[in-house]
Amino acid sequence: MRTQILFMLLLGSLITAFAALNWAAITAPSTLSVGITTIEVPLGLTLLGLLILMALVFAVYAVFWQGAVLLETRRHTKEMQTQRQLADQAEASRFTELRSALNAEMAQLRDGLSASQDALRLEMRENTNSLAAMFGEMDDRLALTPHEPPRPSTPLFRP
Repeated sequence: MRTQILFMLLLGSLITAFAALNWAAITAPSTLSVGITTIEVPLGLTLLGLLILMALVFAVYAVFWQGAVLLETRRHTKEMQTQRQLADQAEASRFTELRSALNAEMAQLRDGLSASQDALRLEMRENTNSLAAMFGEMDDRLALTPHEPPRPSTPLFRP
């Protein structure tokens, strides 16, 4: 940016120096046609005036263009900030939703595990009662049958 300003100042200085060195030729009157009529004015001053007018118009255009760009940039920045806030809120909402879904799933698993543990305990209690009943029945049968003396065991291999 500074090099552009320096370049413009250098160019303006060169044009000013050129005009100062050739001031006599610039102010020499000449006849100019403007379409409908002819007028007697210095051609150099006319061209120098048009150059200055063109430079001013360009400078005003550049200022307005830069202002418009700055306003557009600010508008985009505000819009981006709004979009960023919406995205952050959506992300927070997704995390909250995920947390609630995980909590619900964990609660469901906990309930299922508790139910299966209860079912397992009940089945173990029933099996224990069944075994106790079977042992009781076997004890009753053994108590009702007369005891026979044990038979001597016969060896499988004879010496």
